[in-house]
Amino acid sequence: MSNTRAFVIGEALTDIVSGPNGTAEHPGGSPLNVAIGLSRLDVPTTLHTRFGKDERGAAITAHLAESDVELSAESVTDAPTATAQANLDETGAATYTFEITGELASIEVPADVTLVHTGSIAAFLAPGADVVESMLAAARSHALISFDPNVRPMIVPDREDVRARTERIAALADVIKLSDEDAAWLYPELTQEQVLAHLASFGAGLTAMTRGGEGCLLFTGGVHTEAKAPRVSVADTIGAGDSFMAAMLAAILRLDAGASVRAGSLDSETLDLIAQDALTAAAITVSRAGANPPRTAELRG
Repeated sequence: MSNTRAFVIGEALTDIVSGPNGTAEHPGGSPLNVAIGLSRLDVPTTLHTRFGKDERGAAITAHLAESDVELSAESVTDAPTATAQANLDETGAATYTFEITGELASIEVPADVTLVHTGSIAAFLAPGADVVESMLAAARSHALISFDPNVRPMIVPDREDVRARTERIAALADVIKLSDEDAAWLYPELTQEQVLAHLASFGAGLTAMTRGGEGCLLFTGGVHTEAKAPRVSVADTIGAGDSFMAAMLAAILRLDAGASVRAGSLDSETLDLIAQDALTAAAITVSRAGANPPRTAELRG
C-alpha cells in the first residue's frame, strides 16, 4: 500500500462516557475513529476536522499523533471542542447526547489521495454538510469515495432531509457502510437487503451493513452475501462500526481492489477477505473498552 493515502473528513470530539464504573473522557467521533483505524492498519491518513485549542483539543491532537494520523492545517480553531455524552447500559451498548457547533473549513483534497472517507454528523449537520459534499464531488476524479451515514437522529431528526442527503452522497460514493440501526431508521419500509440494493442504485459498487454479533450483509454486482462475526466477549460497542469501516477500506487498498469496487465487479474471494478483515477488526474493538481499533499485527494475529 506504499502508493495509497487516505483523507478522512468529519468530526473529532470528546466522548464523555458514563457507565457502571463512573465517568471518563476520551477523544472520539466516527470520522476520527476511522482515521485512526486506517492509520493503525498501515494506511497513511490525514484527518480534516474541527476542534478547539482547549484541553480537550490537546487530548485529540495527542490521540491522533499516537496513531500517526496527520491533521489538516485548518482543523484547529478558536471554538470549543465538541462533546458527545455516551451512556452505557448493562450490555455495554451506548446512547449519545451531543454538543456540536460550527462547520469544517472548505479545502481542496490533495491530488495524491487515493481514498476519501466521510460520514456521521459532519456529513449531515447544516451548513457544514454542504462543504463535505462539495469536497467529495471534487475528489471523486482521483480518489475512491467511502461513506458511513452513522445517523444521529437526536442531532438531525428530519428523516426526509437525512434520506435526501444520504442519497446525494451515495451518488458520489463507491463504498457505503451502515448499521442495521441506521437502515431501520432511514428506510423502515425496506428489508435490509432492499436497503443495500437501494443505496447501490445510486452508483456505489459495494454496500455493506453491520448487524452486531450476527456479522454483516454485503451487496456488490447485484448479489447479496452474508458473513458471520467471530464470537467474542463484549466490553462495549463504542467504535465497533468505525473499526469495521476502517478495516474494510484498508483491505480494499491492500488487495488493490479499488477499481473492482468502483465497477461493482469484486470477485467472491476478494469480497470474503474484505469482510473477514472488517469483522475481525470490529470483534477486537468490542472486546476492549472504548474506541480502540486494532493494528495490523493484531488483525493478522
